Amino acid sequence: MKNKFSLILISIFISISYLAAQPIIQTGGMKMPAVWIDKDTHHKVMRLTQREGNSASFYFHNNPFISGDGKNEDRMVFYGNDVYKADGVGMQLFTVNLSDFKITQLTDKSFRKNGEIVGKKNHNVYYQVNDSVFSINIDTRMAILVFVFPTDFKGAITTLNADETLLGGVCASNEEKEISRKNPLKHDYFNKIYDAKLKRTLFTIDLKTKVLTKLFSDNAWLNHVQFSPADPKLMMFCHEGPWHKVDRIWTIQLDTKEVKLMHKRTVDMEIAGHEWFSPDGKIIWYDLQQPRGGTFFVGGTDVKSGKEIKYKLERNQWSVHYTISWDQKLFAGDGGDSTAVAKAKDGKWINLFTPMGTHFSFERLVNMKYHQYHLEPNVHFSPDGKWIIFRANFEGFESVYAVEIAKSNK
Repeated sequence: MKNKFSLILISIFISISYLAAQPIIQTGGMKMPAVWIDKDTHHKVMRLTQREGNSASFYFHNNPFISGDGKNEDRMVFYGNDVYKADGVGMQLFTVNLSDFKITQLTDKSFRKNGEIVGKKNHNVYYQVNDSVFSINIDTRMAILVFVFPTDFKGAITTLNADETLLGGVCASNEEKEISRKNPLKHDYFNKIYDAKLKRTLFTIDLKTKVLTKLFSDNAWLNHVQFSPADPKLMMFCHEGPWHKVDRIWTIQLDTKEVKLMHKRTVDMEIAGHEWFSPDGKIIWYDLQQPRGGTFFVGGTDVKSGKEIKYKLERNQWSVHYTISWDQKLFAGDGGDSTAVAKAKDGKWINLFTPMGTHFSFERLVNMKYHQYHLEPNVHFSPDGKWIIFRANFEGFESVYAVEIAKSNK
């Protein structure tokens, strides 16, 4: 009852904040109000996750949204905990209603959870605890055990196919897991795992029959496994490692097992990565640099024809991750600090991009000056296309925010 009452008060507080005049202030470096106008961009920003503790939105290519069904408005799934410590243990799954900002807690068990997979049709959220895969329905909050990996194949789920019949993921060798255990920081394990050339295997789990199918194995660091949002039999994966050493982006057709390279590097030190599908599944988009740290593009490859397109942008517009709007007319990026690959001197912004021929025009939406980029913002367009949602730590803790694409009149 206390929690329910608190949620009601929070909703009332946010509603009042909207009715009141929003302050025009710098973003971050202090405790922010529920809603404000960024003084450098004049775009409205709000904290979506009005709760105590850290909150974390999903990785940039993982859809976190359940669309409204006439009874419930659009909802976003996110992770959160009750203390300001993001160690993974105690992180629970929540939803936030994007209309009234009501937060509902889904899970309550204090186990480290992996996977962040939302079924838009069945309203199930899939996650993994150790060797066990669970689902929880966001309407009923009923959790069920979906699958337990066999002792000789400890895989990790990462994706759900378009008709929501298959989970997909990758299984690493015990030797690779030992490298990760001994080298927990990315700068320590990254080259070690790449150089080891250990076997990884792509797999699917049939949600009806509970059958695990091993799709494809390679002595390469297979990673970033994603199903097409349109074709239930198409899976994308990457060859992880130093991007200038790998032809990274690949697909596999589940029925024929055909493996296809989606972008071939053409110049020395070229890199392409952080790939994702367009909402209709027709194009795979990616960060493209020709060469690395030199000239910057968002590139795309047509899945069927192989035809490529690229939009040029400037160094200070480069982002760790990009995304595309649901109507595919706009792109957004989460910026980057001066230590990232672009070495941008003024790159800490949430940016909006509009394709203009062969390049992007851009607009800055949020000044991320006080954000520490060890936490990647990971931008998402809201289902109604009016907001860009991201995570940040510019208040001194981690939370989820939304910036309105339309500029404030103030």
